[in-house]
Amino acid sequence: MNAEGFTDQGAYAPGNLIAGEYPRIERLVTVTGAAALTVGSVLGRITADGKYQLSLSAAVNGSETPEAILAETIDTTAGDVEAVVYLAGEFNESALTLGAGHTLASISDGLRSKSIFLRANQPV
Repeated sequence: MNAEGFTDQGAYAPGNLIAGEYPRIERLVTVTGAAALTVGSVLGRITADGKYQLSLSAAVNGSETPEAILAETIDTTAGDVEAVVYLAGEFNESALTLGAGHTLASISDGLRSKSIFLRANQPV
């Protein structure tokens, strides 16, 4: 119940993806893959066309190498989508969505070489 003269403005749920102050670099890219993807999905870049998709370790099109972190929730089931990704920054490892075959241990070193750093944040 709200006090007289006040209205409910909704709830605030802070994101937990950002894990530090390391400078973040954001870019608008094309994401493909016929999938619904959430904020924090780890993406790889397809060598042939430069589009990004959820990085799967068994892929053989270049996207098997993680290169970016998705900054927004998107749905590519109806076709390619322009979306913001992080190409550098410090991120909460527990807020990431990894594709099949990837683990935090298997992607951490490769992402570090791209200035994407993972660390354990306290949960919100």
